[in-house]
Amino acid sequence: MSVCLFEVDQTDSGYGAEWMAHQREESVLNKRLRESDLTAVSDVRHALRELLGRWSWGGPDQADVAELLISELVTNALVHTDSGAEVRAVLVRGRVARTADRLRVEVRDFVSRRPAVRKPGSEATGGRGLVLVESLADSWGVQPQGPGKVVWFELEGRAAA
Repeated sequence: MSVCLFEVDQTDSGYGAEWMAHQREESVLNKRLRESDLTAVSDVRHALRELLGRWSWGGPDQADVAELLISELVTNALVHTDSGAEVRAVLVRGRVARTADRLRVEVRDFVSRRPAVRKPGSEATGGRGLVLVESLADSWGVQPQGPGKVVWFELEGRAAA
């Protein structure tokens, strides 16, 4: 499987001009996943790790959290829907060259049913994905999009150690 990594100019983000003056460039991961292709979870996780390393985003612990959360969202999209998914991860550059201040990950599926945060019992073998996202992400949410939805999270970057 190939993963597309490319840099784009952020010209139509909806953010104000002041914010744009400091955020001229992004690095993006885009991946389309086939229905029920759980091997794609590992591929996406590795591609994200590569992206984070290229842009000196966060330290090892922060990269681990990003990988865990993207794995949870991708797994949810592939297991709980009968459709594929699209993954987008965006690193917004900071003021220091080759660094990024913020990571935003979006996982789009094609089922409108909203995910629910569950409170699994101690013996449950699943149901903790969104609990992890809710507790570890700086922000997260669900947005309707076309015939489906986008589940997203954001993490603020810290300088790599």
